[in-house]
Amino acid sequence: MSALRVYSTSVTGSREIKSQQSEVTRILDGKRIQYQLVDISQDNALRDEMRALAGNPKATPPQIVNGDQYCGDYELFVEAVEQNTLQEFLKLA
Repeated sequence: MSALRVYSTSVTGSREIKSQQSEVTRILDGKRIQYQLVDISQDNALRDEMRALAGNPKATPPQIVNGDQYCGDYELFVEAVEQNTLQEFLKLA
């Protein structure tokens, strides 16, 4: 199992969050990068864990973590993809 985790939610009324989650998983799948999807809607403790790792009590999915190291949110992920620094962003390099 990969140490890379993507915190997401299966229950949201936000089209933006759904779209961002889909984009992150699509890119990771396309690059054959293994990750674990963590659905925070199943347990409030998972939401609290995501927010603690992000260092933001109002953080929303998707949030990306490698082990216990916070990588970033959707905006930082997209920026890393555009700058071709995804491996470094994900702390895989």
